Amino acid sequence: MKKLVTAALLAFGIAAGPAAAQEVNVGYQLPYNPWKVYIADGKFQEATGAEINFRRFDSGSKVINAMSSGDIDIAMAGSSPIAAGISRGLPISLFWIVENIADAEAMVVRDGSGIEKPEDLKGKRIGVPFVSTTHFHTLFALELWGISPDEVELLNMQPNTIAAAWERGDIDAAFVWNPALGRIKESGEVLITSGDLAAKGRATFDGMVVRNDFAEENPEFMCKFVATMAEADEAYRSNPEAFGPDSENAKKIVSLVGGEPAQVPGVLELYEFPTMEEQASDAWLGGGEDTGAAKALRATSAFLKEQKQIDSLLPDYSEVVTNRFVNMALEGC
Repeated sequence: MKKLVTAALLAFGIAAGPAAAQEVNVGYQLPYNPWKVYIADGKFQEATGAEINFRRFDSGSKVINAMSSGDIDIAMAGSSPIAAGISRGLPISLFWIVENIADAEAMVVRDGSGIEKPEDLKGKRIGVPFVSTTHFHTLFALELWGISPDEVELLNMQPNTIAAAWERGDIDAAFVWNPALGRIKESGEVLITSGDLAAKGRATFDGMVVRNDFAEENPEFMCKFVATMAEADEAYRSNPEAFGPDSENAKKIVSLVGGEPAQVPGVLELYEFPTMEEQASDAWLGGGEDTGAAKALRATSAFLKEQKQIDSLLPDYSEVVTNRFVNMALEGC
């Protein structure tokens, strides 16, 4: 049983001793984002007084499986694996939008593959992490182009595997995120981005989810965790130059996820990082079925059901979306 920091200690900002420190397991993934600077700097431990074990995962499906087994309390995942986990009955809730993916994920076709237009994809090998946001958008793109998934060879690959297969010439195209995306762009051309597909009605995002039992038992921790996420995003929004190619911030980000510091500023520019006020509003986490995140999760889940990745849909996806901790953070925890 995890030992919790008492509310009194938290209220007065007194650091608990090692025996009383709360232990929390948090999963993160490879995309570049501001909160990874705060992981590297120990800001989350400092703000919450907890002992936080940050664990790296290569895909959302893997981190959601870790939450299902109870190994992870809080995690970042894409909207597709979140939708899959929630639709299968995993007791988790979405409480923070890490980023609107926009143009930070893209389908790239390899130079020399003979692919110049969408119909040229027929018969080609496309690498994509299954049950991910890019898998969702790959199949949506094929649908828009009138191409059956049976007319291409979809290969289930993790990002690092995609980059290696690309360099060997084993695949002709891939839909992925950074840092693998940056590597394959060096010898390929972007065919379509997630931003293009979001404009056609199917948005994707990266979000933070929490096990419901953990959230209910630890509201103060959740509030402080959210406030720290918001502080990291504001540090970027207010001074993007501090995340430049030679910056310490860029170096800290790649130290956790790989890649080159020079890639960081260009990648961050592709994302949209909602403010706390935007997070709390109906645009993202506010109440009701018309909440942005709830609609995105429903659309993604319907797609996953069509693809036989899940068996059924929830009656109301707003029930697994909460702005409770954002509202607490706005009030100062």
